[in-house]
Amino acid sequence: MSESVKFRKKCSVAFQHVVLAFLSVVWLIPILWLVVTSFSADTGVNKKHFFPQSWSINNFVKLLTKPDSVVQYATWFKNTLIIAIFTCIISTIFVLMVSYAFSCCRFKGRESLMSFSLILNMFPGVLSMIAIYFVLKSLGLTNSHLGMIIVYSAGSGLGYLIVKGFMDTIPVSLREAAKIEGASELAIFMKVIIPVCKPIIVYQVICSFLVPWGDFVFAKLMLNSGVSKDLTVALGLYNMLDRSLVNQYFTVFCAGGFIVSIPISILFVIMQKYYVAGVTSGAVKG
Repeated sequence: MSESVKFRKKCSVAFQHVVLAFLSVVWLIPILWLVVTSFSADTGVNKKHFFPQSWSINNFVKLLTKPDSVVQYATWFKNTLIIAIFTCIISTIFVLMVSYAFSCCRFKGRESLMSFSLILNMFPGVLSMIAIYFVLKSLGLTNSHLGMIIVYSAGSGLGYLIVKGFMDTIPVSLREAAKIEGASELAIFMKVIIPVCKPIIVYQVICSFLVPWGDFVFAKLMLNSGVSKDLTVALGLYNMLDRSLVNQYFTVFCAGGFIVSIPISILFVIMQKYYVAGVTSGAVKG
């Protein structure tokens, strides 16, 4: 390789790193600003300084230990966590079952059903929200966390494609050997497929948890009673940005945004270990 080719290659790599570093800074600045503002001793928006002139943890104290008519963060956090956990469990089970049926089972109409499911999943969920709202209203499930869990979980099976793609890579010989030993479809699913699918299960768990955790649009439509204790974190934080409240609660809002990111970070750190272990285990078994 000539010196000129080596030089051009080094310049190309250096340029890529510069671009990536610039994009990283642009992406991180708003997050850094939210974090440092959450420790500000001020209450409103400070447009003159990036870093606070005086630091305090009063915003976190007020958020977690001093609820009032506007801020009931502990209750919102509990509501959101309950909805997210149940949605995560139910959605993951649905997606795994649908993926197994489409990947490992052969039945009449399978290809047509798969195509219909993919096309249906391409439509934005917001298009059906009004219809869903009136259906739940007729059932008395509006302003209900149960209704939200049902809606978040009910259509989750349509997102089977990625999990099915992973199951397609599992050797058929594993299932055939289990069938020769007399295993039923349920036994094959639970004892053969699930252990091999640990990496993709971790992916599905995280995705299923994130859907209700950060959702605002559907929560805004469903939880419209005006009762603060029924809200989720996203709705509660949004209410703090009301024109009449923002000057008193903006730094509290930033503190709430910082805290709400902690469970997701913990979940990812914990699951990352199992993700790596699952990849290794799946490779050996495959």
